[in-house]
Amino acid sequence: MKKRIGSILMAVMCAFTFSACSDAGSSSSSSDSGENSSSSALQSSSEESSSSAEENSSTPAKSPDKVNISALNGPTGMGMVKLMDDDEKNDYGYEFTLAGAADEITPKLIKGEIDIACVPANLGAVLYSKTNGGVQTLAVNTLGVLYIVENGNSINSIDDLKGKTIYSAGKGATPEYALNFILSSNNILDDVTIEWKSEHAECVAALAADENAVAMLPQPFVTTALSKNENMRVAIDLNDAWDDLNLQSSLLTGVVVVRKAFAEEYPEAVNEFLTRYQASVDYVNSNIADAAQLVGKYEIVTAQVAEKAIPDCHIVCITGADMKTKLSGYLQTLYDQKPEAVGGAMPGDDFYYGV
Repeated sequence: MKKRIGSILMAVMCAFTFSACSDAGSSSSSSDSGENSSSSALQSSSEESSSSAEENSSTPAKSPDKVNISALNGPTGMGMVKLMDDDEKNDYGYEFTLAGAADEITPKLIKGEIDIACVPANLGAVLYSKTNGGVQTLAVNTLGVLYIVENGNSINSIDDLKGKTIYSAGKGATPEYALNFILSSNNILDDVTIEWKSEHAECVAALAADENAVAMLPQPFVTTALSKNENMRVAIDLNDAWDDLNLQSSLLTGVVVVRKAFAEEYPEAVNEFLTRYQASVDYVNSNIADAAQLVGKYEIVTAQVAEKAIPDCHIVCITGADMKTKLSGYLQTLYDQKPEAVGGAMPGDDFYYGV
């Protein structure tokens, strides 16, 4: 009997022990399953995030269907001729227009019909003001290209302009403000009459028709005027007249601007344009004869005139910090003289693209 009771007790104890071990094993298995499930979920989430990041990084930059670009007939258009030719051959999606005067470009730029434009240096600041910061400068594209040309040999200094009538185009833009500043700084502004024409070609015609005429012209129109009459000559280089004032700035003529909304939506397209434009400017300055043929092709001026004029056109593509230094110094000089010349206030740092 004692042996039977002992056997029963032993069986109960073994059963209890097996049950405990079974519960522990079940609990451990459940825990391991939870951990594995959690680990699997984290790994899946990580893989999804990695996949999403890879998809985002491989998404191509947004590109515009077309980029509307405008330049003036003159040095700004001349610096772009290689790019215009390359676009014809490679179809970059650019639509180029050449204008005779800045006021043909301004309203279209404000309305968004033009995306990138070459305009007089001060006009970029005026547009920045009018659009509440809606315009940015991409590059300085032309240094001083203004000259006083006469039909004779009576003018050798700024003082010699007293009592003269000067024909000029560019009222309300760089030519007007640069000329007024130089005349005013030499105290002869009130002694000179300025007759404004709508285009430089009209000034050339006035020079040819009047033996006493004096005109302020940019290149390449200077070369055009000289080719029409052997008695015409360059009397004053306004770069020299500006430098003689001992200012902390240089005379600038033109800049390339972009609509800020366009630049923000298509930054890659803007940077690509700048790279191509720089290459175009380099080509024009390094391959004058070939570039002159392209200038003639796009009817800016004849190839013969262009070949003579390009070396004196001071065509450049200055971007970034250098652009800001040169342009802000020039605008400050104009602002100190007449705030309206730059839109009433100096533009903010956001006016200078990429700085």
